[in-house]
Amino acid sequence: MAQFQSPRGMNDILPEQMAIWQQIEQTCQKISRQFGYEWIVTPIVEDQRIFSRTAGTDSDIVSKEMYVFEDRGGDSLALRPEGTAGVVRAFIEHGMSNRPQPLRLCYFGPFFRYDRPQAGRYRQLWQFGVELIGESSPIADAEVINLQNSLYKNLGLSNVELRINSIGSPESRKKYLDSLKKFLKPQINNLSNESQRHFETNPFRILDSKIENDQKIVSQAPKILEYIDNEDRGHFKSVCNYLDALNINYKIDSGIVRGLDYYTRTVWEFQPADGGSQSTIGAGGRYDNLVEILGGTATPAVGFGTGIERISLNMKKIDEHDQIQNIDAFTIPLGEAGAIRSVQIGNILRNAGFNIVSGIAGRSLRSQLRSANNQNASYALIIGDDEVNANRIQVKALKTEQEQQLLSEEELINFLNTSV
Repeated sequence: MAQFQSPRGMNDILPEQMAIWQQIEQTCQKISRQFGYEWIVTPIVEDQRIFSRTAGTDSDIVSKEMYVFEDRGGDSLALRPEGTAGVVRAFIEHGMSNRPQPLRLCYFGPFFRYDRPQAGRYRQLWQFGVELIGESSPIADAEVINLQNSLYKNLGLSNVELRINSIGSPESRKKYLDSLKKFLKPQINNLSNESQRHFETNPFRILDSKIENDQKIVSQAPKILEYIDNEDRGHFKSVCNYLDALNINYKIDSGIVRGLDYYTRTVWEFQPADGGSQSTIGAGGRYDNLVEILGGTATPAVGFGTGIERISLNMKKIDEHDQIQNIDAFTIPLGEAGAIRSVQIGNILRNAGFNIVSGIAGRSLRSQLRSANNQNASYALIIGDDEVNANRIQVKALKTEQEQQLLSEEELINFLNTSV
């Protein structure tokens, strides 16, 4: 019989990996609270038109990467490939424009892209995302970048570089695209097949190509910052001024354009300083037209998404000790009365805030002590018939040379409070 495996590009997260994973999630929660962001959860499945209408039918996400299926009712649905469009859909559907603006929202969860699996890039990927909706000021762009930068700092990612650009308004891009096409036309046969297709549908996407020869060609192309209008230029200059005031280092990179149609003005990526666009940890941008595209009232917005797998790959390896779950005590039941009392003591201690693993009745003391050590417990709590009759618990230290003690329930709680 064939052995079943997880689908290609969709991975299990094993217990030994969870220490880093939980550290990342808890840090996302802490930083979002510090900046005043509220959590939102949207469905994993959405109407596929939400993405084709917002990301662009020619985008890689829509044309190649979405998992699309028809349900029994005949509706065309998609596993969400990114988070912003779903959050904006919820913003419109639930009348959130009537709430005090700007609205600060964040989310954490799985997303799905039929992409070629590689290090840090999977077909089921996890992301933390932030959306600030209802503010057009450049200070909003700087706030979101500051939050993202603070997240990486708190996770110990010191070797991360911010690259930032402005792609202007749709009106500015029309002028730029004419110039870009004139530059690219003589080079058309030297571009990859994919970029040749984009030349006819949306030349702007060629700038986002990850193919080395395409990148070499577009490095000589006209820069979009030379074509944006005065208003867009002023917005971008203000964003940079705020970043300077916040002591956030950055490089202006005309190659940062992002791969989704809904972006306007400020766009950015955080990359390892020794990496490149293929190793981007997180990215974001302003999307002032997205709410209107999905049927809402025109509302400015800005946000980012960051890959949890990419963060994990770039984090410094934490101490082996920290990867092991901290267990305060392991209960060891001996005998029938000891088994019942052991269950009670375990619950009492958990309610008091301790991490307790329960031993299995019927096993020998030696076997259970071995299990307690395997669980990395600090103490073994031995409860047999004699301990029940005396209303005491035998406490054995597993990591120190402390003498074994016989304690009452109250004494045990006080002891653990001062010892673990």
